[in-house]
Amino acid sequence: MYHELADLNRAAPADFCAAVGDTFELAPWVAEAVVGQRPFASVTALHEAMMGAVRAAPRDRQLAFVCGHPDLAGKAARAGALTAESRHEQASVGLDTLSEEEFARFHRLNDAYKEKFGFPFIVCVRRHTRDSILNQFERRLRHDAATEFATALQEIAFITRLRIVAKVTGEGMPRVDGRLSTHVLDTHAGRPAMGVAIELYEFTGDRAHRIATAVTNADGRTDAPLIGGRPLPIGRYELRFAVGDHFRSRGIEQGDPPFLDIVPLRFSIAEPEGHYHVPLLCTPWSYSTYRGS
Repeated sequence: MYHELADLNRAAPADFCAAVGDTFELAPWVAEAVVGQRPFASVTALHEAMMGAVRAAPRDRQLAFVCGHPDLAGKAARAGALTAESRHEQASVGLDTLSEEEFARFHRLNDAYKEKFGFPFIVCVRRHTRDSILNQFERRLRHDAATEFATALQEIAFITRLRIVAKVTGEGMPRVDGRLSTHVLDTHAGRPAMGVAIELYEFTGDRAHRIATAVTNADGRTDAPLIGGRPLPIGRYELRFAVGDHFRSRGIEQGDPPFLDIVPLRFSIAEPEGHYHVPLLCTPWSYSTYRGS
C-alpha cells in the first residue's frame, strides 16, 4: 500500500509510525525518532532522516539493530521465520531455492562472518546476483570490524531506501532503478534491424539461465528495457542475438550453415542504479558493440 508523503506529514504520530515503522528491520524506534522532524520536503529527505537516526543512535542500540537482521539463506529463512520484507527480498535472488550444497556454503559463510564480527552479514540482495553476493561474502570477510560495521550500515541504507520507495510516494523520490537496454543496427543495410530475437542470460557460476526475451521493433530496439523498474543486479550477463535468422529473412547469402548465427555478447553490471546500453552492430560476417547511453 502506497502512502502519500503529504498525508504522512499531516498524520497523527502513531499513524506515521505505523505506516513506515517496518521499513527498518524490527526497529520501530527509527520512525519514532523522526516523527517530530516533519514535514519532510521529499521522500529522499524522509529516508535520510531515518538513516540519520540510526547513525546517531548509541553504539549498543546500533549493534542490536544490526543483529536483528536475519542471516542470508539461514535457518530462519528455511523455517519461515523472516519478516515479510526479508522473505520477499531473499526470494528475489533465489535464496529460497538453494540446493543443499549451496545452503551449506551460505551456512558456513554466515558462521564465519558472525564469529569474526559479532553480527550478521548484511547486503542489499536486490542490488546483486547470487554470484555477486557470494563474492561480497568472501571479500568482506577480509575487512576489519570498523570497516565492516560501516559497510553493514550502508547496505541497510540501500535496503531501507528500496523499502521506503515501495511504501511512500511524493516529491523527491530516491533513485533506486537501473536500466538495461539494447538495439541492433544492420550495418550491411545501413538501418535498424527489425524482428531480431534477443535472449538475456544471467550467470550463476558457470551456468547461464535465461531471464528475459524480446524482439526488436522497427527502430531496432526492444519495446521495453530488458531490465527496468528496479536495481540492476551486480553480476555477469550475456545477450544472444539471432542475427542469422535476420539476414536469412533479407535473402542475404551467408553460407550453409551461416557464418554468424547466434551472436553472444558477454558483459558485467557493476552499477545497480546505472543505465547500461549494450547495442549490436552487425553484418552477415562481423559484429561489434560498446557501452552506450
